[in-house]
Amino acid sequence: MAKSAGLVPFTTIDFPNRLAAVIFFQGCPLRCPFCHNPNLQPHESVGEAMAFEEIMAFLSQRRKRLDGVVLSGGEPLMQSDIVSVAHTLKEMGFQVAVHTSGAYPDRLKELLPLLDWVGFDMKAPWQKYPLLCGREGLTASIEKSLDLLIESGVDYEVRTTLDPRYLTIDDVFEIADILQNKNVQTYTLQKYRTFDADKNPPSSVEINAFFENEALMRTLQNIFPHFACR
Repeated sequence: MAKSAGLVPFTTIDFPNRLAAVIFFQGCPLRCPFCHNPNLQPHESVGEAMAFEEIMAFLSQRRKRLDGVVLSGGEPLMQSDIVSVAHTLKEMGFQVAVHTSGAYPDRLKELLPLLDWVGFDMKAPWQKYPLLCGREGLTASIEKSLDLLIESGVDYEVRTTLDPRYLTIDDVFEIADILQNKNVQTYTLQKYRTFDADKNPPSSVEINAFFENEALMRTLQNIFPHFACR
């Protein structure tokens, strides 16, 4: 049974152009130092979690009010039965989206035919991945997942969260080069958002420096047909 960690019953931002709910799943193989949800990293919940059956019962009552459901986390593809979850949601009439790090390419391959949208987190240039995700040996799997996504024809967004303590402007140029070579069409830069558990957060000046760099913004706008910042 999937290890659910909570539910957002309504969102307009996590699944583009749809009214959706978000299911959060427990567990993530990454240990990103800037993670906003470190309580979702362990495979077992460290607190009370909303039962998966309860979440599905809630969604069954929202079939005519919601367009879709987002599978998020944590890393939702860590759940061994995530494909079955997606099947069930499709049978209920929902469109299905996934937010993923790409750490499980074989599971993503199985899931892609069921998906209507994917939010894919590109953490860093490949050589910086061990630092940015806190683990060695995941880069090949993540690149394979990215290739599968691009080849699938499923609507998607590749996005990078810019924490200036770990990424530089040159890193973003390098990420852009990687994505351009893979013919990525949609790319989004996300501002790092400080939060209470972050004991040494970057300043707003450091965070905004990426977005105020005219050369970087101009380059990304020229490379990607669909480029956005948020």
